[in-house]
Amino acid sequence: MLNATELIGYIAGALTTFAFVPQVVRLYRLKHSRDISLPTFSMFGMGVVFWLTYGMMLRSWPIIMWNAITLVLAITVVILTIKYRRSNPSDAASE
Repeated sequence: MLNATELIGYIAGALTTFAFVPQVVRLYRLKHSRDISLPTFSMFGMGVVFWLTYGMMLRSWPIIMWNAITLVLAITVVILTIKYRRSNPSDAASE
């Protein structure tokens, strides 16, 4: 049975994690990355690594689970951004 603190953690994690799904889908569908800030997503990804580490140290499953998923999404954005900038160099002009 979840306590109120864990429930809030799961809800907060779900909302902040799923907020990135539309960005990943849009990036994949449009096949261009000119609207993506690579430095921002790279720093964000590093922050998520630290949140994930923090969650592991606390053994907090909401923090671990949602940050692991968010890290996958952030890495996906970075990889697709790099891929589409290589295939479409004009995308890099927005940096």
